[in-house]
Amino acid sequence: MGRLKLIKIVSGLPVFDLFAPRKLARTVSAFALGFAASQSDVDAMSSKLAQIEDRGRLVCGVDTGLAGFAEQDEDGTWRGFEVDLCHAYAAAFLGDPERVEFVPLTTADRFDAVLTDQVDILLRNTSWTFARDASLPVSFAGTYYHDGQGFLVPADLGVTSVRELDGARVCVQPETTTALNLADYGEAYGVSFQTVLVDTPAGGLDTYLAGQCDAFTSDVSALAGLRAALEERDQHAILADVISKEPLGPVVSSGDPDFVEAVEWILHALIAAEEFGVTADAVEGARVDPRTPEIARLLGEEGALGEALGLDSDFAVRAIAARGHYGEMFERNLGTQSELRLSRGLNAQWTEGGLMYAPPFR
Repeated sequence: MGRLKLIKIVSGLPVFDLFAPRKLARTVSAFALGFAASQSDVDAMSSKLAQIEDRGRLVCGVDTGLAGFAEQDEDGTWRGFEVDLCHAYAAAFLGDPERVEFVPLTTADRFDAVLTDQVDILLRNTSWTFARDASLPVSFAGTYYHDGQGFLVPADLGVTSVRELDGARVCVQPETTTALNLADYGEAYGVSFQTVLVDTPAGGLDTYLAGQCDAFTSDVSALAGLRAALEERDQHAILADVISKEPLGPVVSSGDPDFVEAVEWILHALIAAEEFGVTADAVEGARVDPRTPEIARLLGEEGALGEALGLDSDFAVRAIAARGHYGEMFERNLGTQSELRLSRGLNAQWTEGGLMYAPPFR
């Protein structure tokens, strides 16, 4: 049994410094906060992975169709960066990257889908913000893409800056950080926008192409994907101005802290694998002959780190082998090997001047 040390009294109830297994820690925490937590309540808090294993598949919420991130081929096969992430998670959790189910979601219903257990993980270009993190019972389990809000305009409109769009009609999705950022920008710089509300990125592009709005605002990556699908893409430009920070990350219910950490550290494993040069093709060889102690720990050959997450020691090996490390997935879906041809930018490794950074596997 773990060691408990009484450190102070709050509202007449003991608060403990915990050096104990997680289930015991949550039990004591619930008691200290005045909750009558039964053993079944505590067990239910850590049941998400068991639910996934019993179901035999991982359910991921994705976009209804966004080039580079999540879209279906003519044969119904899902492809994209966020789709690849889902396959990696399935490999880590279930041992098979193909045991997945994709649920297309709009911006309006994405959080409800998480909170009502329609999906296990939301992988749908969703920005991590204070209000969402603090007010909703969901957790952002890391950042897989650092984005920012931009504007798509007709090349012949003759504007080079957002501030030149005063009075323009702007297509925007409601109930998004995009709409809030647009309003903030207009107030801060004295620019007036006529907002035209659209339900989905595809619908917004159709409205924009039909001439019902003068500009379409969304994340730069989303605009690049939409523009790449146009036959006459050179007739449309993405303005250089980026008016926000949009860290996109996996979203899961906060009800199971162990599952939140597992989702976060699987993402870290994919990022670390790129830093260490452990590709999908090389992962088995790296496991047999790891070059460094940290690679050995990452790949489960030393330390059995997966057990702390409720996983086995090979979880990272399977995740990397499924669709490659972070950089492989980026290049295939978003980078130089894709139609979007996006530069790594902020999404480069920290060793290359970017922000992608995995905490130590130690």
